[in-house]
Amino acid sequence: MTDPYQILVVDDDPSIVNIIETALTQAGYQVLTAGNGELACKLAGKHHPHLIIMDVMMPRCNGILATMRIRQDSNVPILILSAKAEGSDRVLGLEVGADDYLVKPFYQQELLARVKALLRRYDDLGSIRETKADGWLQVGSIALDLERKLLIVRGEPVRLTPTEFKILNVLMARPGRVYSAEELYERVWESDAYAVENTVMIHISRIREKLELNPKKPEYLKVVWGIGYVFEAP
Repeated sequence: MTDPYQILVVDDDPSIVNIIETALTQAGYQVLTAGNGELACKLAGKHHPHLIIMDVMMPRCNGILATMRIRQDSNVPILILSAKAEGSDRVLGLEVGADDYLVKPFYQQELLARVKALLRRYDDLGSIRETKADGWLQVGSIALDLERKLLIVRGEPVRLTPTEFKILNVLMARPGRVYSAEELYERVWESDAYAVENTVMIHISRIREKLELNPKKPEYLKVVWGIGYVFEAP
């Protein structure tokens, strides 16, 4: 029997922490909690959780800064919680390395569904548990090592988040094939796509920063205007 997943819940509101902790515990997960971003960074470095649920507005290092710090050393999936419906926190969270977001207030079932999808993606990356694929995907001088879950850019290894790995896995498996933002979202996030263009675009932008010589003039990961995204050799 494999050990249960360990999830770090970070929020300065004890009532929110209690609600999330209860839901996750009942679903069979182990839970760590932190009331601020500074403690979250310490716990993440010490315990190496499988997933972090991170509030944005907190004292002593907010969720955005904490996400940036954790991303320097870890590819752990991070789910941002935001109380702002207008989207500024969500966009900023994705830009600094979060994998997904959830707006407060949220339904417990939706939280658990997002958690399950992110953990599946984490397993696919193979950071902790058994890898599920072997072989390589290669397009030009860009290669994706499916066994080690590693991106090789012109001979140099590059760190990927679980979401970035899965996006590249989809695109590089069929070079030259155009995927709409909605189709990418459904394949990678394993959820229905609704107004997802901005979320996908931010992740594509982050991937370009890692593999393109000039991200503003990409050679490999391109936009087909009005249709979607394609990965192909220059």
